[in-house]
Amino acid sequence: MIRCREPLYRPPAEAGSLILQAAYGCAHNRCTFCGMYKGVRYQVRPEAELFGEISEAARLYPETRRVFLADGNALGLGYDRLRPLLERLAEAFPRLARVNLYANCRSIAALTDGELTGLRRLKLNTLYTGLESGSQRVLDLVHKGESAAETVRQVRRAEAAGFTCSVMVLVGLGGQSYSEEHADATAAALNLMRPTLLSALRVIPPGVLFDGFRELTEYQAVGELHRLIGLLELERTVFRADHPSNPAPLAGRFPQDKYRLLAELEATRRGGLLDRDGPGRRPFAL
Repeated sequence: MIRCREPLYRPPAEAGSLILQAAYGCAHNRCTFCGMYKGVRYQVRPEAELFGEISEAARLYPETRRVFLADGNALGLGYDRLRPLLERLAEAFPRLARVNLYANCRSIAALTDGELTGLRRLKLNTLYTGLESGSQRVLDLVHKGESAAETVRQVRRAEAAGFTCSVMVLVGLGGQSYSEEHADATAAALNLMRPTLLSALRVIPPGVLFDGFRELTEYQAVGELHRLIGLLELERTVFRADHPSNPAPLAGRFPQDKYRLLAELEATRRGGLLDRDGPGRRPFAL
């Protein structure tokens, strides 16, 4: 039997993937901007249980080509747990092309270069990781528990080992007090990181992110994203800001689409439809 314990999250790009929960919850679970796993006790699932689900999934979906390993930081299972799991997936699904998962910089750093290469050879492909902000002040305020500089280093390590890193940043994470610092430092970190894939989402606070936090208005959020994109100097990066949280859906490639993206944002700002006094229309959660 294939078990799915709610809440269950996956990136939009994994809509067509077979989802296997390798763990429940998030081991860190302290970020003030994220309510995804609040109240969920972190638990790594037993190997025998996972292997049983893989066998059942292979019977039901033998043509599976893509698998997404949930939950919050599946790379944190470590090499010794992931290697046999990936080997079993390859045995069960002859047409398997790739396995993707969420990762953070600590879980990448815990793996040696040889272990990273070994996992990549076993078809582990895309690591979804959150930079969130390049400002260490902002990261500390929201209890991210990671260094922006270390995240840059670990993403570069992973991509050097052959992984595709899909990096997420959060528009508005610094609130009104640190908006410029957040945009400038995030652009600087991304310019050093040079990720293959980059996504920008607007933060939807589940509560007060830090003392004195004042959420950006919809108009300010578009302005912050405009500032961020204007500072990016990337090569061969696919960019998406088309999540429902964004007032102005965007998609393009760097460097060729940079000025088109800026023009679209400027047109949105001048269109007169953005809320200048509040957050505007948005989903209830990311």
